[in-house]
Amino acid sequence: MENNSSFKRNAVLVGGIIGALVGVVAANMLVKEVEEGDNQDALTPAKGFQLGMLVLGLLRQITNL
Repeated sequence: MENNSSFKRNAVLVGGIIGALVGVVAANMLVKEVEEGDNQDALTPAKGFQLGMLVLGLLRQITNL
């Protein structure tokens, strides 16, 4: 039973670290895009909503593995 608890803890820890790293890379890419271009509205509310829906779809696909 303790092995199952250890697996859950490790899965959450690794998933959190990977998610944080992906978020930092995505934010860095967004900042670079805004700095290099004339487009100050790199992430509009509509694009943010679309991105959120894509991430939720990805999470659903991962949970169905």
